[in-house]
Amino acid sequence: FTGSKPALSRGVKGFTDSYMRYGQTEEPSIPVAELFPNGGFPMGEEQEHPGAYNTYRIGSEEKKAADRMQEDLYDKVRHASEVHRQVRRWAQSWIKPGIKLIDMCEAIEEKNRQLVQESGLKAGIGFPTGCSVNHVAAHFTPNGGDQTVLKEGDVMSIDFGTQIDGRIIDCAWTVCFQEQFDPLLEATREATDVGIRTCGIDVPLNEVGAAIQEVMESYEVTIDGVTYPVKCVRNLTGHSIGPHQIHAGKSVPIVAGGDATRMEENEFYAVETFGTTGRGHVIEDMECSHYMKNFNAPHVPLRMPSSKRLLGHINKTFGTLAFCRRWLERDDGGSAAVNGSNGQQTKYLGALKNLCDNNIVQAYPPLVDKVGSYVSQYEHTILLRPTCKEVISRGDDY
Repeated sequence: FTGSKPALSRGVKGFTDSYMRYGQTEEPSIPVAELFPNGGFPMGEEQEHPGAYNTYRIGSEEKKAADRMQEDLYDKVRHASEVHRQVRRWAQSWIKPGIKLIDMCEAIEEKNRQLVQESGLKAGIGFPTGCSVNHVAAHFTPNGGDQTVLKEGDVMSIDFGTQIDGRIIDCAWTVCFQEQFDPLLEATREATDVGIRTCGIDVPLNEVGAAIQEVMESYEVTIDGVTYPVKCVRNLTGHSIGPHQIHAGKSVPIVAGGDATRMEENEFYAVETFGTTGRGHVIEDMECSHYMKNFNAPHVPLRMPSSKRLLGHINKTFGTLAFCRRWLERDDGGSAAVNGSNGQQTKYLGALKNLCDNNIVQAYPPLVDKVGSYVSQYEHTILLRPTCKEVISRGDDY
């Protein structure tokens, strides 16, 4: 069963109800774990590691044994990936011009919680739903009261995450409704796919950036009669991912000329590319919504009781996972499993600023190209297994 309902937006392939092949309902309502009661969640796309020095891996008994040793971990990340696929396929069935961004994000997040069986730091949302429109490239999610509506002429990237035991699936795509934007989306999707194909054990990260840039910048796009070269956003990158750590220290550049650090066996990476009609360089701008506790936050004696209280709430509800202001204002403060219905944080902005000033929490404001430009994003999470690389978040949509 491949499905029967097409997406309402451009930029994705296939049918949105393809998850019904697993016995899922339309709309999805059954937690993914219940669709696969014995584990064995669907595998991602397997690709061979590039390079002559890696050809032995696919048939090596030693490497196959190393793979088998980690079946539990693989099943966990495949579980999180299947949740991500079902949530996004469902979202693709109703995202259309006229919806409020805040309603869209809350619906995606609620479905994510439902299908992953949200239970605090054990399972839930990986980070806030990014819905970056037009010249905004990343790190935008509506704050409470934001009335922004999606328009027919908009280009919006949707970037959300699912986590199980701190293993985060980070995966994004772009939505548009006008054919004129197709080359921009295609450039970004192709660049991401070539980046993924270039990745592998012992591959220098700068080679990945060079491959991405070559593909991305071979495209141009004509919007309202004006032709633009598609550029990479040179100061945005993909990144390695660790347990409870969305950015684990290594960057995957999307232009040539970075450093030659090599990728290593058993690493997870988010491979993401950003194509733009603008400058190809982003800056921080607009009101901040995204925050995250520093992974190596210092132990600072806090003088403000409100800061201590907020930090306690962040520690138990999010740990070192990213969160947003909307979640702090929910009745459950971001997690029903942790806080029940009395987690809501009020008058917290001063405390939040104090935690940021003390380098305990980091603010991540929206990143924007020049006004009037359009930015597209595609992203997948990959795992460099001993035998092969697995594009764990790959779906029939992109």
